[in-house]
Amino acid sequence: QGRLVESGGGLVQPGGSLRLSCTVSEFTFDKYVIGWFRQAPGKEREGVSCFSSKHGTTYNTEFVKGRFTMSVDSVKNKALLQMDNLKPEDSAVYYCATTFGEWCTLSGRSFSSWGQGTQVTISS
Repeated sequence: QGRLVESGGGLVQPGGSLRLSCTVSEFTFDKYVIGWFRQAPGKEREGVSCFSSKHGTTYNTEFVKGRFTMSVDSVKNKALLQMDNLKPEDSAVYYCATTFGEWCTLSGRSFSSWGQGTQVTISS
């Protein structure tokens, strides 16, 4: 896949919202998966949400269900992550990644292309 660039991070108070955007320069695969990941200082990277282009489905991990919503605009080559009711523990660098494939996965090892990340800080 092409180059990935994340944007939309920032500092918000607990309970606030942010919308992250991931722009992909080009999709070279007809079947692809896009994932959002995050990594906080001193912690391992963890998967947040993913999208399968083959099935048009998204999946969120338990700790963001009901708060985060992932969507993909394949015409604009953008993946969005709407984050609501943010908590301090959501603070991290958020990354988007893509890979060839059919099934949604949140295993970072499965992804071949990564963006540089965008910082999200939740603090009062």
